[in-house]
Amino acid sequence: MAYTFDNWGDLHDEETQSREPGWLSRLGELRFFAELGALTPAIPALLSAPRGDGHAVLVLPGVLTGDESTFIIRRYLDELGYTTHPWKQGHNWGPSRELHERLKARLKDLHGRYGRRISIVGWSLGGIFARELAREFPYAVRQVVTLGSPFGSDYSIDGTRKPAAAARRRIPPPVPCTSIYSRSDGIVSWEACREMEADETENIEVPATHLGMGFNPLVLWAIADRLAQTEGEWSPFDREGWHGMVYG
Repeated sequence: MAYTFDNWGDLHDEETQSREPGWLSRLGELRFFAELGALTPAIPALLSAPRGDGHAVLVLPGVLTGDESTFIIRRYLDELGYTTHPWKQGHNWGPSRELHERLKARLKDLHGRYGRRISIVGWSLGGIFARELAREFPYAVRQVVTLGSPFGSDYSIDGTRKPAAAARRRIPPPVPCTSIYSRSDGIVSWEACREMEADETENIEVPATHLGMGFNPLVLWAIADRLAQTEGEWSPFDREGWHGMVYG
């Protein structure tokens, strides 16, 4: 059975995880101020990342946020030569049939406009949406990168467990998928953010907060590294050299 947006009632589990972070982890989210402060000094290094090939990248925000939250990701990728696009759906209030139709139209429009597959970067709940779009339209999606996205949770928004739906959702879509996650995430369960092992899936652990994923320099570098791969020639993240010291 394909897991599509018709099952979106089971997708809306942003806040309720199988192993909910404790209060110390939640307090740790205040570190996002330090992550923001580290961004400006890191700009010269970030701009030395591999250049893009100009392909389109759609960026989806997390729950309760909109395109303003993904501005830094998009601006950075634009500087590297990509053609980025916001989702243009206002604030992310969670899944619905109407949102499904609008996101389908957005993806099809970009795919038709450029005549090539696009990449999707999704933060938190936006990453869950990105994976499901790729599952439904693999011909239009080049790869998916998720940031702190708890697609492995077996809880729904009403607090009830739905393991069957979660089992379907954990299966990666048939495109390359990279999950960037943090064990110190104070909002969602990091265990729920890890991809299953498959030929074209990977997990990259970063020292980051959930709230800071969109501007943490290490996260931005990892996104750029993944998107720079030649289409059809995906390979896992290289942890040689300094990568091995800062990425898990």
